[in-house]
Amino acid sequence: MAEGLRERKKRETRQRISDIATGLFLEHGFVTVTIAEVAEAADVSVNTVYNYFPTKEDLFLDRSKGVVDRLSRWVRGRGVGESAADAVLRELREEVEAVSPRVGLMEGYDRFMRVIHDAPPLRSRLWAIQQEVQDDLEQTLREETGAPDDDPLPTLIAGQLNWVHHTVMGVIGRAMIAGRDRHEVSRETLALLDEMEGLLSPKVLKYAVRGAP
Repeated sequence: MAEGLRERKKRETRQRISDIATGLFLEHGFVTVTIAEVAEAADVSVNTVYNYFPTKEDLFLDRSKGVVDRLSRWVRGRGVGESAADAVLRELREEVEAVSPRVGLMEGYDRFMRVIHDAPPLRSRLWAIQQEVQDDLEQTLREETGAPDDDPLPTLIAGQLNWVHHTVMGVIGRAMIAGRDRHEVSRETLALLDEMEGLLSPKVLKYAVRGAP
């Protein structure tokens, strides 16, 4: 279904506000920039900003939805004979090997991470997002396996896979803040993924294997 003119204008306005806010945060810091300053720079009202972004943190972490359901999307897209862990490890390796911006292997990511590091509200929101990732994955694993609500395995497996993802993203973030070369970081992270896979038990590695249709 084609996007209507009204929807397109709303999407473009939202993106423009987000881009301007991110630029201000990167230049001046998250804590010092106000919503009023963002609104003025974007030539919109303060109410308009809040209509698109309920909190100031949403302005900076506006793409968090794509992170929250990332592991679930990978698990749902796994192939025949592939487990949930196989899918997550494969997708992560592909992103890291491709030196993908989606895992933070990009020029300028160090500035993004420094803003978060210097702003306690953003650090708190990032921790909350990590919990959302795990909760979303747990629900997906229950749906994919038909596990009842009192089965602890989806919770435990989701925790293990979220640990892998969270650790990889954290290692990359710290390396980029330190000014490391992204290609070198990519190679080191691939080796780290091999080490982490070796720490996962067979029960984790073989959970939710997709059968033939």
